[in-house]
This record gives sequence, structure tokens and C-alpha cells, in this order.
Amino acid sequence: MDSMTKLVVPLLLVFFSSLLFGDINGVESSKQQYSYGSTKLFAFGDSYVDTGNIKKQEAVVPWAFPYGNTYPGTPSGRFSDGRVSTDYLATKVLKIKTPIPYQWKDHAGHERLQYGMNFAVGGTGVFKTTSSNLNMTYQINLFEQLIGDVYSPSDLSSSLALVSVAGNDYLTYVSEHGVDLGIFIFMKRVIHQTEVNLRRIHALGVKKVAIPLLQPLGCLPLFAKDSSYQKCSDIINAFVIIHNNELKKVVANLNKETKQSTFMVIDYYNAFLTVFKNKGEKPGSQRFETPYKACCGGLCGSVDKNGQKNYTLCDDPTSSFFWDGLHPTQEGWKSVYSVLNLTALSI
Repeated sequence: MDSMTKLVVPLLLVFFSSLLFGDINGVESSKQQYSYGSTKLFAFGDSYVDTGNIKKQEAVVPWAFPYGNTYPGTPSGRFSDGRVSTDYLATKVLKIKTPIPYQWKDHAGHERLQYGMNFAVGGTGVFKTTSSNLNMTYQINLFEQLIGDVYSPSDLSSSLALVSVAGNDYLTYVSEHGVDLGIFIFMKRVIHQTEVNLRRIHALGVKKVAIPLLQPLGCLPLFAKDSSYQKCSDIINAFVIIHNNELKKVVANLNKETKQSTFMVIDYYNAFLTVFKNKGEKPGSQRFETPYKACCGGLCGSVDKNGQKNYTLCDDPTSSFFWDGLHPTQEGWKSVYSVLNLTALSI
């Protein structure tokens, strides 16, 4: 792609999105400072926050070696070599234990249930995706069924909901339709349904609702491989910026309605980029020499009929930001949250 195309395509993306959404620069981008004392975490979303809900018969990969090799030392259903976003938000930010996955709730005692619950399932989205039909609406339904039984209204009044979703919706759209102007119509649907979901979670009694902005999808190894892992896709990231701007508008409007900072964004986008560009000046954040290349390359976790690996594995996962083609390593997530703690989160 020549330099003129790199310039023109993102501008066209901005132009067509402005026709649908209006001004995309109407949201203040100042850093947020959050202050609350949540004692329970309820997680909804996809593989970035799933800590073991996806069943082995539905997705073999996160239950296969080398997933979980760093933590807990064996596959646990997490899409990483170790801890994921939910773990860091719970333990490092809220200072509580990681909430139990929904599918293990009947095997957990009251001590574990008091920290909340994780309803997220890898591969899901706002709508049905190519990987799963257990969308956000389904997950919220499960949560609602527990209110009055497992959790009381007073429990919810001291809680935070983490709502991480949308990347799989866009990946599904592109796989079915390619990249066309229809994706902006689809974006409107995604943003609208996300707003519906946020309103519903809060209406059920959850005190605070946090929703991550989309990470720079163009930097995923899945897309960076086209440049031999040397750079991100500017076109894809331009699209992500438009989505994130629209999401921030929704959050701002919801907060105006509630007259308090009930809803908040977690800025994955800039946190990821900050870590990618880190040359050692960010304390707590690892310096990654080739940040866009995955530690576990190929079809991570899969083997052929003869038992031969369909993947390659790096010597040290702590040297890689990405674990596989889509997901950060434990060290990657640790670095992201070290940046967020410094620049955005004060909980």
C-alpha cells in the first residue's frame, strides 16, 4: 500500500462515519480519575475477560497446552499463557480475588462468590458471532437470574461491572462481508446495542459500569503479519478510533442522565500503544522488542492427527506482548494495567 492510499483511506473512513454519526470530535479526551470502593466485580464479554467459562467441547484451544503455562501452570480456559484483564482489574485495582467463572458457581463456596462472578465467554460479541451465540444479552440474562438468589440489591450497590465486547462483532462482519461501507451501518447497531446493555446492567442495580475502548485491532499479530510484524494496519486502527469516539459519546451521555460518573471507559487503545512504544521509561511496563509478534505462532494449542504441534512457541513468554494472534500474554496484560494505573485508573 503506497503512502497516498495510507492517507486517503483513513480520511474516507472519517468522512463516511461523520455522515452517519455526526461530529466525531465532540468528546473530551482528557484522562479520567475514578474514585469508588467496589467490593464485587461482575465481568461480561469475550476472551479478553473470560477466566474459564468456555467449555472444553466448544473450544479446545484455551484448555490445551501451552495455554495457562505461566499461570496457573496448566490450561484454565483463559486465552493466554496466564492472567488476563479480569485478573488484573480484580487483584491489582479493586484489591479483591478474581471472581469465579459462572460455570463453576455451583462448586464455589460463599467466600468465592462474595467477590462477584464472571459471565464472559471467549468468542462472543454484542450479537451472534462466528464463534458463539452466547452474546452479551445472554450473559446479562444469567446475571439477572442470580439477583435475589445469590446476590442481593445491597451486594450490587457495592459492585463494578466490566463490559468488554465488540471486537468479535467486527471480525465476524469482515469475515462475512469483507471491508465495505456497510460496516458503518453495522457499527451504529453495535454502538446502540452496547448502550442498551450498559443501561440494563446499571438498571439491575450495579453501582459502576466500566467498558474498555477497543484495543488497536490493527496491531494484532493477525493483521501485523502482513508487514512481517513490523507495523500495525493504519486502516483498521482508523476504524477502531471511530468506534471508540462513538462509544465515549455514549458514556458521556449516560453520565449526564445519571448526573454522576456511573459509567466510565478504560482506555485500552492508548494503553496498548503506550506499551508498544515503551523504550524502558515506563516503570512496571516491559519493553517488548517485537510487540506485534505472537509468542505462540501458528495454530496455538492445536496438534495434527499424528500429535505434531501446529504451532511454534517462544522461549520466554515474558518477552512477548502477544500470546497468540489475538490475545496478550500475562506480561502484556500486566504492562497494560501498569500504564492504566499511572494514567487513568485511581480506584
